[in-house]
Amino acid sequence: MNASVVNTNARNSAIPYSIPNVKTLSHLLDDTPFRSSWLRAPGRMQNTFANECFMDELAAAAGADPLEFRLKYLSDARGIELLRRLAAIAKWEQQSSAHKTVNSDVATGRGVSYVKYELMRTYVGGVAEVEVNRKTGEIGVQRFYVAHNCGQIINPDGLMNQIEGNIVQSISRTLKEEIHFDRSAVTSLHWATYPILTFAEVPEVVIELIDRPTEPPWGAGEPASAVVPSAIANAVFDAVGVRLRSVPFTPAKVRAAIHGA
Repeated sequence: MNASVVNTNARNSAIPYSIPNVKTLSHLLDDTPFRSSWLRAPGRMQNTFANECFMDELAAAAGADPLEFRLKYLSDARGIELLRRLAAIAKWEQQSSAHKTVNSDVATGRGVSYVKYELMRTYVGGVAEVEVNRKTGEIGVQRFYVAHNCGQIINPDGLMNQIEGNIVQSISRTLKEEIHFDRSAVTSLHWATYPILTFAEVPEVVIELIDRPTEPPWGAGEPASAVVPSAIANAVFDAVGVRLRSVPFTPAKVRAAIHGA
């Protein structure tokens, strides 16, 4: 495998938290029958998903609020400020990470995720607000809050556009997008067999830009996408108490997880 591909796929596999005795292990395929290419935030989204969902599980095991649990193990001043500003715009309320008792078919939940992109550049925190239909397994993202610090901001409007694009595209990837194939060919050939997020399903995106004129400017084309799957997965746990392990979070997977629980 090309060395640059290996290096990229391992990005953000290490965590940004000050936790002792951490070992990071990445398993990479030497060969695959499928032709590979780049997709937004290669490696960083998958690794952030694993890390941030596990941080949520640790918070739940400790009976701690998931946002405060992250702050407890952060020593980076910019990361701490970012999560506190995220909590403010999302009006985050303390929660124990234990899912609620739900008596109706539709449950609501909130989940948080954080990344310091490649452990050296843009900081992003996200809070997802979701509705989960227990009967159908459908997930709807109602709102997504983002705090974003990429150093000095050169073009605020362009930055907002990039962040919104990251969030909407990544929600689509998280909830719907999946390639199907048989033994001879790809069978996802059109929008009916490769669904994407519709206009009616696009959530409200609330963004807090943190300008740092004395810091080097970093990119915003990918970082915000890295927090989306884990924020949604953690919100689903808050809503219905099940952990989703692989994207897309299709209704069938959600129903199976709920029935398995």
